[in-house]
Amino acid sequence: MPDFKVGYFVGSLAKKSINRTLSKALVRLAPPSLKFEEIPIKDLPLYSYDYDDNYPPPGKALKDAIASVDAVLFVTPEYNRAIPGGLKNAIDWASRPWGKNSFNHKPSGIIGASPGSIGTAVAQANLRGVLAFCNSPLFNEQEAYITYKPEVFGEDGQVHDKDMETFLRNYLTAFAEFVERVTTVLPPKR
Repeated sequence: MPDFKVGYFVGSLAKKSINRTLSKALVRLAPPSLKFEEIPIKDLPLYSYDYDDNYPPPGKALKDAIASVDAVLFVTPEYNRAIPGGLKNAIDWASRPWGKNSFNHKPSGIIGASPGSIGTAVAQANLRGVLAFCNSPLFNEQEAYITYKPEVFGEDGQVHDKDMETFLRNYLTAFAEFVERVTTVLPPKR
């Protein structure tokens, strides 16, 4: 399997986000073919089409970061039964101006953690609709709604539960296979 560069978004802006902790575990458990790089979103101003003719540096950096990767992975919490505003704002920046959508044909996956028993299922459904509109091929083979338990995840990315570790490894292996299939049909444009 070839190597793929995957940009990942942490949907929470909080420094101690459980989804940031989950992202560390994903990076640690990923198969060797996936090379992860975080795409930061915290410095983006609120999107307005007034910027379309002259993107500010954080908007340009976001679009450049997405252009430099083969696929994207969203690691997101659920806020009020939807994706966080900061993540939606980043998607709006990346998908504009019209005709310059950074997610067009870019393979994407979604995973998220929440202390609640349904994980981030509703936020993920919300995000799937947004990414479908952005014409991003979605990894749907395996859904991952993680109920976060502090005793399972170490802040350094260690996973202290063998079943959870196996689940995450299987998720990432299937995601890598998906990225390979999509990029074979839709080679990245750089």
